[in-house]
Amino acid sequence: MEMILREISKQLDELTREFYERVLPPIDMYEEGNELVIMVDLPGFNKDNIHVRIRSDNVLLIEAKKEDEKMPGIKYSSQRPRRISRAVRLPVKTPKDATVEGKYENGVLSLRIPIEGAVKVKIE
Repeated sequence: MEMILREISKQLDELTREFYERVLPPIDMYEEGNELVIMVDLPGFNKDNIHVRIRSDNVLLIEAKKEDEKMPGIKYSSQRPRRISRAVRLPVKTPKDATVEGKYENGVLSLRIPIEGAVKVKIE
């Protein structure tokens, strides 16, 4: 009976992980000046395995993968998602030739995207 319960628990953990791979990561967006700032929680990923692009239809695509960690002696492990794929429609238009700044630090990806038609007004 104990073996069956362990197997059920293992299957539930796998299903839960797969579910969160589809709904995560949490994303915050706000306008700051003439830029859209986006903050994405991606803990545990290597920045070389994070891929971001903006499609011509103004959709932000975020994909990230990480390798399974094999830890000697560990018999049970509940891991965060190993792969994430998220598409988010941006609330503002971005210039096609825009330079997007991206930074990954402490598990958070931050993007600064110029807003099309935004003009910074200098006040004297």
